[in-house]
Amino acid sequence: MGQTGLSIQKRHPIGYYFLSQTKSLGVTIMKALQSVIEAYQIRRQFPYFQPHPEMRSLIYLDNAATTQKPYAVIEAVSHFWAYHNANVHRGAYGVGAKASEMYESARARVAQFLNASNPNEIVFTRGTTESINLVAYSWGMSQIREGDEIIVSEMEHHANLIPWLQVAQAKGARLVVWRITDDGRLNLDDLRNLLSERTRLVAITHISNVLGTVNPVQAICEMAHFAGALCLVDAAQSIAHMPVDVQAIGCDFLAFSGHKTYGPTGIGVLYARYELLQSIPPFLTGGGMIRSVDWDGAQWADPPAKFEAGTPPIGEAIGLHAALDFIDTIGREAIEAYEHELTQYTLQRLQEVPGLRLYGPQPDRAGIFAFTLEDIHPHDIATVLDNFDIAIRSGHHCAHPLGDRLGVPSTARASIGIYNDTEHIDALIEALHKVRKVFGYA
Repeated sequence: MGQTGLSIQKRHPIGYYFLSQTKSLGVTIMKALQSVIEAYQIRRQFPYFQPHPEMRSLIYLDNAATTQKPYAVIEAVSHFWAYHNANVHRGAYGVGAKASEMYESARARVAQFLNASNPNEIVFTRGTTESINLVAYSWGMSQIREGDEIIVSEMEHHANLIPWLQVAQAKGARLVVWRITDDGRLNLDDLRNLLSERTRLVAITHISNVLGTVNPVQAICEMAHFAGALCLVDAAQSIAHMPVDVQAIGCDFLAFSGHKTYGPTGIGVLYARYELLQSIPPFLTGGGMIRSVDWDGAQWADPPAKFEAGTPPIGEAIGLHAALDFIDTIGREAIEAYEHELTQYTLQRLQEVPGLRLYGPQPDRAGIFAFTLEDIHPHDIATVLDNFDIAIRSGHHCAHPLGDRLGVPSTARASIGIYNDTEHIDALIEALHKVRKVFGYA
């Protein structure tokens, strides 16, 4: 028994479990949830959950794919487009100056949110994928040499795998795979054995978008640095769910997306230590990222402008500013505590569904639950749940190598956000019982 009252029984060699419950767990967790956050009050801040002729009442459990947007974010973006719309940085008129001020204020807000030492360590991109590609092509293509090694984990999203495959193939480097354990974790002793004098980078997800595993990124960064390597953290699945402090983590690069942070699509963030941004070439070239240009060549602007060619995502950055304000209004520690308890409640309830196999570590994990149910195809599970007004995801979740390791080509996946509560989980469990009946399982 752990502190949560969950006992774990292993039933499969690779990463899934059936859980057995204690009698008082559900009551304990529900009381803890009620004392932290009232999710129904938070839902009132989201138009997505309000009655509307174009909408049906929906239990949204696909937050690992994208989050819904509060009124504050929608209004911030709309207000900018309505009253302050102008291109940034060189407008000599008042509206242009105001747009530049709002855009750079968003950068400063992101720096504060991450505890970066300097707003100029924040580069705006279109999302986590572009942020990691920026590092791969600007840093990787210029710094990786033949025979060098890049370590990635077996649980990486394609966005933190394929760019490094491309770099390794182009430069004659070696991609080294850090394998997961049978319970869906990463063993630091395994990393210690993989690190060598040839290691140039460890690229690691903070939270697995399939397993829900929370990786010890601070320890991983320390080990990488001790070996003389850099460390990149994919924080797409962690940024909205727990405090993320780049100085405490000690990472060299960190990436996340606005749309998984209750903010707009089309906006991402790359944090990088300023000296790294100074030392590497730009990813894209064009307007806005040069200091001067003539027929013989160009001189690049200082970071972060050096990496923001063309018109940047101005309104989206302003929306991200509002999203981070929304998160901090609730409190990141409160969100982490609330979602931890809701995760434990979900684990307890999932064990009540016969034939359900849950992948990933137990009970210490984030609120991402990839599962299979009997031999029902995950797409069929998601389709039937949609008929009961419950939204989940199904598929390989952009993690083919992990699916191969788990021995399943696809899974169904439910994932929680700050507006979910125990009633939503109860509805999911009831609907999963109905899925079994639809496909002939008594």
